[in-house]
Amino acid sequence: MKKIIIYLLILLPFYSNAQNQEIESAVKTFFEGFHAKDTVKMKTVCHERMILQSIMEGQKGTKLFDEKTTEFFKSFATFPVDMKFEEKILGYKVQIDGAMAHAWTPYEFYINGKLSHSGVNAFTFFKENGNWKIIHLIDTRRKSTK
Repeated sequence: MKKIIIYLLILLPFYSNAQNQEIESAVKTFFEGFHAKDTVKMKTVCHERMILQSIMEGQKGTKLFDEKTTEFFKSFATFPVDMKFEEKILGYKVQIDGAMAHAWTPYEFYINGKLSHSGVNAFTFFKENGNWKIIHLIDTRRKSTK
């Protein structure tokens, strides 16, 4: 019995790390699609009932905005061809409990190489049929003062 417990204690960090890597990989896939304006790729890691929200912080106060997922994906078609945007993820903090996971990812957002705003993304995931899917994405947005 002692050997089984010791083996479990040795293997648990490896299992946990693999789960964390799956979450980080899903976030990376989302942003690969985002930067390429490839909504098909983004949708591979998004649940069909995903909820999108943003918290805008500004001089006139803080406001919560909801965005319809269909409108979010449609918006990529309206971006100017010459507009380049990049969301740099500065780190990952992942928490997992069974079929639910959360990823906290601070970021900086650049438009045509210039810092536009920064904040944090909070992704909530649901493990469905062995795959992690984003069910909720909320972010904070603070304008750059640089």
